[in-house]
Amino acid sequence: MPEKPLTVAAYAAGASLAAATLIYVFAPTYFLDGEPTGPAGSSSSRKKGVVGLVNPANDCFINSILQALAGLGDLRVYLIREMHRRSVGDQTIYTITVPEDWVESNNRDKKDSARVAAPVKKHLVAGQQKGLVTQGLKDMLDQLNERPIYKKTISAAPFVTVLEDAFRQNISRQQHDAQEFLQIVVERLCDEYHAGHRARKYALWKADQDRVQHDEEEASHAAKDTSHELGHNTTNSARGPPAVAATGFIVSLPDDEEEDGFPLEGITESQIECLTCGFKPRPSRSRFCTLTLSVPHDASSTTLNACFDAMFKIEHIDDYKCDKCRIVHARQLFTAELAKSTEQEAKTRLQDWLDRLQHALEADPEKLPEDIVLPDSKLAPSRRIARHTRVTRFPKILAIHLSRSIYAGQALKNSAKVAFPERLPLGGLLLRRNYKLLGVVAHKGGHQSGHYESFRRQNVYPPYSNPTTFQPFGIYSKTASPQSTPQLPPVAQPSSADGTPRSATPDSSRDKLSPNNKDKDTDSDSIRSIAASARSVISKISPSRRGSNSGGSSPSKDKDVTKIKPPKKRKVQDKWWRISDDRIKEASTRELLGMQREVYLLFYEMERDGS
Repeated sequence: MPEKPLTVAAYAAGASLAAATLIYVFAPTYFLDGEPTGPAGSSSSRKKGVVGLVNPANDCFINSILQALAGLGDLRVYLIREMHRRSVGDQTIYTITVPEDWVESNNRDKKDSARVAAPVKKHLVAGQQKGLVTQGLKDMLDQLNERPIYKKTISAAPFVTVLEDAFRQNISRQQHDAQEFLQIVVERLCDEYHAGHRARKYALWKADQDRVQHDEEEASHAAKDTSHELGHNTTNSARGPPAVAATGFIVSLPDDEEEDGFPLEGITESQIECLTCGFKPRPSRSRFCTLTLSVPHDASSTTLNACFDAMFKIEHIDDYKCDKCRIVHARQLFTAELAKSTEQEAKTRLQDWLDRLQHALEADPEKLPEDIVLPDSKLAPSRRIARHTRVTRFPKILAIHLSRSIYAGQALKNSAKVAFPERLPLGGLLLRRNYKLLGVVAHKGGHQSGHYESFRRQNVYPPYSNPTTFQPFGIYSKTASPQSTPQLPPVAQPSSADGTPRSATPDSSRDKLSPNNKDKDTDSDSIRSIAASARSVISKISPSRRGSNSGGSSPSKDKDVTKIKPPKKRKVQDKWWRISDDRIKEASTRELLGMQREVYLLFYEMERDGS
């Protein structure tokens, strides 16, 4: 008996030490990754915020764009994936210049015609294939997405240096347009993606060609050896197998549609229709990384949807030369000339032209027959056409530029209010895409001078967001929910002497323990209760489980124990960071949506199904 108080004291001291260790180890992690404390979801013990950017001169147009890009999760995933793809492969792939004739032969599809531009200098192509700006932007956005525990400010100079090295020219520090800087960055990223994709495609094609050539040489040597042994003619036998290998070999190359491309790249399609003959030529496709919408000059306020309607509405154009109408007009002139002609040679020539023009009308009016002298286009009738534009491939990240420039003798800024929504639905009923606002760049001032600031939604992306620190967690994959431990139902045992049935639960074994064991169980229960109280202070996720000293436990209590409430999601979706260089403060969604006169750039991210 005198050993019992000593044992209890020892156990209590051990439990206190364990609780202190738990608090010392897990408290810092909890306050960084766990549930927020305080009434408004903020902790007073830590200065919350994001990493700012220093502005030594007129760099606000650079800082605002970088801060807005730092809040785009799909862009960061693309940068990580693209650099990982370049690092795991053979580095010599991106040092070999792809021949221009091979590029042209692999870009004959109409959807890729927009990427076929003027020849680029070799040093620019080499930098695009290496992904210089992609690596530089990834490093910069990684620094801006750190979670500082104190105020931290960095400089955008390293990324500017990367841009200057990539383009082989200096970037002026004078007042610039933020949209122009954004256009330079995103178009360069898009060019680097396609350059790397072409380099990988060419490397696969080259490897396949080398393998086919190697197989042809081996087959040729084998055929010659066989012909010498059999004494037959080696000409046909040497030519046979290589022909089969060359024609039967199928080169499998990755398709652009199967690979996730640049997230800011979309495709618009422009279609025209002649209102006289109804002819519709092949639509022209163009790729975009930023979508420019014009703010109306004759209104003091408008909406973002109205700006979209103005861009994608049906537009009527006069004095257009329709290809089909021109051929019809030429046939009419040739028919009249055929009726007046008296020479047989001229009649034969005109009849041949009429037949070929009729075939062109039925096949493809855009492809005019060769060796036919059509009347001057000035004599062709002018028609009225209808043109409309639509988005055929929606980007994952939609960057919208609101053009506020007015050129009336001098450049002025259009300060009309533009109401923009937090949720933006685009497309028709069958191709509906829903977008969510993630970033805004606002401009205060006039056309010649002013200041840019950005708004970022307070989203914490993986790998920094990990509420369950010790749970297996996929950074960029869906995390499987942990499977609960199966609970076996209690099995009824033969009745005891007092007539009450005994349950085959683990607690029933305590009835058969000696008094000393019961005392030890009581001490262990007290230790478990102290540890459970310490865990409840730290986690606040599930109530502590307390052991029972009674002989049996009902099934209802076992079911209640297995029901663990999932952790509540942090309600920070309505909070924004308002960033002006190195000055950072919180802002609400209402405050952001009220920036109707200052809004200049909008960044929407496509919502996934079920999100």
